[in-house]
Amino acid sequence: ADQTGSYTSNQVPNPCPICLAPLVKESYLDACFRRFLCVCVYKFCYNCIVQWSRVVASKSSGQSASIKCPLCKTDNFSIIAGFDGTCFQRHYVDQDFGNRFTFSKAHKYRLQCYYSERGILNDIFDVSRFWKSRKYRQSNMWLQSWLKRELQALMQEEDVDIVVHHIHGVIESFWTRIEHTRVVLKKPAEAYWQDNFRIAITEAAKPFLLARTDRFVNELELFLASGLNIEAYDAVYMQRLGWNTSGSITTNPVQQVVPFLHVFDVGSDQDE
Repeated sequence: ADQTGSYTSNQVPNPCPICLAPLVKESYLDACFRRFLCVCVYKFCYNCIVQWSRVVASKSSGQSASIKCPLCKTDNFSIIAGFDGTCFQRHYVDQDFGNRFTFSKAHKYRLQCYYSERGILNDIFDVSRFWKSRKYRQSNMWLQSWLKRELQALMQEEDVDIVVHHIHGVIESFWTRIEHTRVVLKKPAEAYWQDNFRIAITEAAKPFLLARTDRFVNELELFLASGLNIEAYDAVYMQRLGWNTSGSITTNPVQQVVPFLHVFDVGSDQDE
């Protein structure tokens, strides 16, 4: 610090562009966060960028849902903070800062599951048997709650009710369609309906989940085939992965998980 008690940019490596001091609670605007792996990413102190957004909002004639970056002037809709390589806190510019969405341990655990080896529970929950025995006829009272948590984890959003309602509606409509369809099938009925179920859910979820859609459909089938409530399903999943109840990895007999968040990668809608 100089004699005035403030920092200058040539005294602090990578300082906050607003206060020129060392970063405190490193934060990003969402447009810059998408460029997280690039050298041109802009970082701010959390309190600095929050105050900046408030000052800009106070000079606006009406409430705005976006804010321009103080450096590159791109429009942003949210502030990202607390990123640890797996999850983060996200606050939208037009929301009360006291009501920002914070990931729970359950959200973090489910996000990590998407970076584990696919098919690790296939020997425990038999998806093909689920279709062959027509277990889909049995109502799953936990499905909506599971969908909500899954979508919150993948979309990094708290308010996913519309998406949950949409996907759940597609599922219920599909069950009804099976019961009322009387057609001669060219292949076994269970294979036909499973293929069409996956197509229907993929089409419903793809606009929201992008490259994570295919894995989401697999996870959905596993949960349905399990017939378990959410707590029991989680316990089986964690035990197979070698995780403790907090979702962290202890010893993993299947495959080490190296999670990294791709939710904001604009190019992530390509097939994995």
